[in-house]
Amino acid sequence: MSTTRRAAVVAIVVCALAFTIAVPLRTYLSQRAEVAEQEARQEQLQQQVERLEQRKAELSDPAQVEAEARRRLRYVMPGETPYIVQLPEDSAAEPEPAQGDGSPQRHGAWYEQLWNGVTEGE
Repeated sequence: MSTTRRAAVVAIVVCALAFTIAVPLRTYLSQRAEVAEQEARQEQLQQQVERLEQRKAELSDPAQVEAEARRRLRYVMPGETPYIVQLPEDSAAEPEPAQGDGSPQRHGAWYEQLWNGVTEGE
């Protein structure tokens, strides 16, 4: 065989090997990246579970539950006098309702709004 033919056969064999190895190698690398991503997600979920378990332990204390109810829901015990201090900057932070959107502004309790809606035919 001539040198040119030998070189052509070697090139064909090398190309065939490269194509044979390329697909499994690509699959391996993509799976490896996916495994790394899933391990990172698992770590995040483990941290979230730890935070939630810590929160659960905090809320098992009745005093903590009472403090949360007072703070978040503004509950008061019987015989206590509730009051709320509203500072001027607190009222400025509230969003202003949009003027000119064509809808009338609602005032009053929800049941009054419902009754007005039924009686006015809205």
